[in-house]
Amino acid sequence: MRLHILSALLTMFVFATPAGADETASPDTVIITTASPGGIYYVYGKGLATLLTKYVGITFSDQATQGPVQNLLLLDQRKAMLALTTMGVALQAWNGADWTKGKQYRAMRAVFPMYDTPFHFTAPKRLNLLSLAPLAGKRIGVGPKAGTGGVYFPQIFKALGIAAVLRNGAWEDLLQQMSSGELDGIAVAVGVPVTELAALDAMEPVNYLQPTPDQVAIIRNHIPEVTPSLIPAGTYPSLTKDYHTLGLYNFAVVDKDLPNDLVYKIVKAVFEHRQELESFHPAAKETLPANVDRNTFLPFHPGAVRYYREIGVDIPAALAARGDK
Repeated sequence: MRLHILSALLTMFVFATPAGADETASPDTVIITTASPGGIYYVYGKGLATLLTKYVGITFSDQATQGPVQNLLLLDQRKAMLALTTMGVALQAWNGADWTKGKQYRAMRAVFPMYDTPFHFTAPKRLNLLSLAPLAGKRIGVGPKAGTGGVYFPQIFKALGIAAVLRNGAWEDLLQQMSSGELDGIAVAVGVPVTELAALDAMEPVNYLQPTPDQVAIIRNHIPEVTPSLIPAGTYPSLTKDYHTLGLYNFAVVDKDLPNDLVYKIVKAVFEHRQELESFHPAAKETLPANVDRNTFLPFHPGAVRYYREIGVDIPAALAARGDK
């Protein structure tokens, strides 16, 4: 009799599948990696942490970083569970290209689109610089070394054959240096409008140096992940015409092992309360389910896929898989 009871207990232990057994426990706190002060990631990330803490039921904490490259490194090291990144840097990480030195970073899963990052080139009007070519030999700020600008602008200037003197730093510091004359210009890779740039432009007029169609073609040939982008006239005080340029879309990504239910709640909270997120920064007006198609290679987290399917947004089968390899 005892043998039969023991056998039954063992069978229950081996074959029983409690609810949620396929998921790890939700963390008490989720760290969101952003970027340096003065950039939109920093503001957007703070707003995102506030919104998610309010609606998801656990604590979300924003952490300032150098930008997308460092964000993905921290995610890979599990020092953060939610990161903000451009799809260009994410593509480099996924494929093991460029800054990765051959290592593929595949712990990330896409959750929701954020906004477009247009590349724009600026210089004080007093210098009378009207195009990109005269930036040769000039001191140009390009943002934090591990940020989108720090990664892409060296490639862009090299592709165009423009030997500018590039300097890294936090956006707010670089803008102050352009105002004081320590820099001759800023190449900006941040979602628009950049509040500090708009404030500077209001005090000291700025020229927006638009790449020519030939320059755009050269850049896209060397960096195929960039796509056409536009900054509407009036975005900045001195921008009187639409500014045609190139850009990269931004996405929020999470650790692939974050529980499905938690990721579902994150995506649901973002889209159902998007206007609150927009109150932190207007770039969030582009945080829309329809923009999921700007991700063409990175697998979506199953929790995010569940939400998109519920609201009728199609996720391609290849991107709905877990993508563990």
